[in-house]
Amino acid sequence: MKFKTGFLKGALFFIGILILVLSVFWLPTVSKELATSNPDYAHLRLPLLLGLYITLIPFYIALYQAFRLLHFIEKQYAFSAASLYSLCVIKNCAVAIVVLYIAGMSYLAFSNALHPGIAVMGAIILFACISIALLSMLLHELLRSGLNLKTENELTI
Repeated sequence: MKFKTGFLKGALFFIGILILVLSVFWLPTVSKELATSNPDYAHLRLPLLLGLYITLIPFYIALYQAFRLLHFIEKQYAFSAASLYSLCVIKNCAVAIVVLYIAGMSYLAFSNALHPGIAVMGAIILFACISIALLSMLLHELLRSGLNLKTENELTI
């Protein structure tokens, strides 16, 4: 079990570092290049960067909660209130990212600046976040049922 959770913790750490490096170094450079090549949309550079950086907040909160959940699984505390809380926070963060992306893509669509490539990337991110929210909601319900059964069994003994 330690190898599996350790591998997943490493994957989460790698994803977190990769997203951090991309958002600090790659994203500002690309946005500057796009603003100079498309001067009609240069005024959207900073609001879009700000919106993307705001979505990093729930992303890293969810990443931390996933790391914490793996720690609980590793320590044999999977059926605990803390695990339920972590799943609930992950679900809420995924929903927050969905709301932020829908707001940003709607703003771009109403500004006639929603490029098809950006729309596809946004749709992929939306699909992933909706899937994560639904999965965490399902796991939350299953874990709550398991926790209730565990509590009943402890009371009968």
